[in-house]
Amino acid sequence: MDKFILAIDAGTTSSRAILFDKNARPIEIAQYEFNQIFPKEGWVEHDPIEIWNTQLKAINDVIKSANIDVQNIDSVGITNQRETTVIWNKKTGQPVYNAIVWQDRRTANFCDDLKNNNKTEFIQNKTGLVIDAYFSGTKIKWILDNHPKIRLQADDGELLFGTIDTWLIWNLTNGVSHITDPSNASRTLLYNIQEDRWDDELISLFNVPKNILPKVVDSSSISAYVDSKIFGFKAPISGIAGDQQAALFGQLCLNRGDIKNTYGTGCFCVMNTGNKFVKSNNKMLSTIAWRINGELTYALEGSIFVAGALIQWLRDKLGIIKNASEVESLAKTVDNNGGVTFIPALSGLAAPYWDPYAQGAIFGITRGTQNGHIARAALESIALRTRDIIIEMEKDANIKFSSLKVDGGASNNNLLMQIQSDILDTNVIRPKTTETTALGVAFLAGLATGFFNDIPSLKKLWVKDRSFKPILKNNSNQIVGLWSQRINKLLS
Repeated sequence: MDKFILAIDAGTTSSRAILFDKNARPIEIAQYEFNQIFPKEGWVEHDPIEIWNTQLKAINDVIKSANIDVQNIDSVGITNQRETTVIWNKKTGQPVYNAIVWQDRRTANFCDDLKNNNKTEFIQNKTGLVIDAYFSGTKIKWILDNHPKIRLQADDGELLFGTIDTWLIWNLTNGVSHITDPSNASRTLLYNIQEDRWDDELISLFNVPKNILPKVVDSSSISAYVDSKIFGFKAPISGIAGDQQAALFGQLCLNRGDIKNTYGTGCFCVMNTGNKFVKSNNKMLSTIAWRINGELTYALEGSIFVAGALIQWLRDKLGIIKNASEVESLAKTVDNNGGVTFIPALSGLAAPYWDPYAQGAIFGITRGTQNGHIARAALESIALRTRDIIIEMEKDANIKFSSLKVDGGASNNNLLMQIQSDILDTNVIRPKTTETTALGVAFLAGLATGFFNDIPSLKKLWVKDRSFKPILKNNSNQIVGLWSQRINKLLS
């Protein structure tokens, strides 16, 4: 009988489950959205129980729809929205607070205090990260500091912390396994990525009880088993990776200098830097890509908080489109942006600016401005923010990249991909399977069990869909010039 990998893709807005066959083809997908909770301006939360329930429903539905025997699941891989923070009671399994999402900005003031106390260099040298509300450590501290009862429970060893991978694995194993992998641990501000361990000095700085932290296991290894009550048998969990690192692996960016960009709710551009930690001097993030057979691979990453979320804003708030897919056709109603520049700082600005207080702006509006100009400028802003990041990555790694591999929902927008190619003046390559986040963790899971023979054999399974080549360099230079002027004006 044919065997399959079950990839769990726990995203920011939905829970997904995908079955991959031996040829790395997705044969069945199930997906369920869950609620986004906004208690205050700048706060973003999820209900961890809802995440677990929707994920379990997606798992059950994908198996049922594919009409396969659960015994034919070779293994399970889990990839997840990173940094989102869950703390729960180890006896009851109940979260003590809503999950605080990576987009949440409530800890920005605490981050300012750390910077003012000259902790920037200290933290970057250990974690590779900048000080920002984005990461888990500040979120853990906020929950414990603002709820004394929860702090006491944590100190008494009653609670556990996890990012979404850890939370799901704990539930899938019926509370047996409290684990994560280095790609997720490296996003907490508590993990020393040079020494590959939880760091006591950082744990002390953030005043986090060490006993709540999960065990860190290889990204590709049989590290846990799904409880038999869930699947009917003990399926091995053999792949774990944060979503962007999983996408890097799924794009087979396995060599130093290989680079990919994922166009999702945000944009996440990641460059493989090999087996050496590269400290960024240009406000990029140094991070762990994965650990296989005990060996670390590192990466540089630039984050853009608003990408697909900008298209949602055009739909839900500005009302110029009814469906996200309409943005391409609307942008094509005009030949250019009509002098309009969109700064997409709807949740502050991430790399390389790291300004949590920046606000979005639309420059250059006249009486002649049409909806098409705004739509086109919005797409250009996503490509321009990506350019901001890649330029700084090249400086840090001292590597001139030759092409950009792309994935994520918005990579299916051909106009956006062409704009991206023009603005970068390089080839943009889209794979046939744009589910590269799930594919990456399926690769990691399958390598651990022998479902896939080895890394070289994976290269036969990666298939190109389309390559976009630059065609409008002069026009792009004008767009870039206006962008530089206007974003500098916004931030000055």
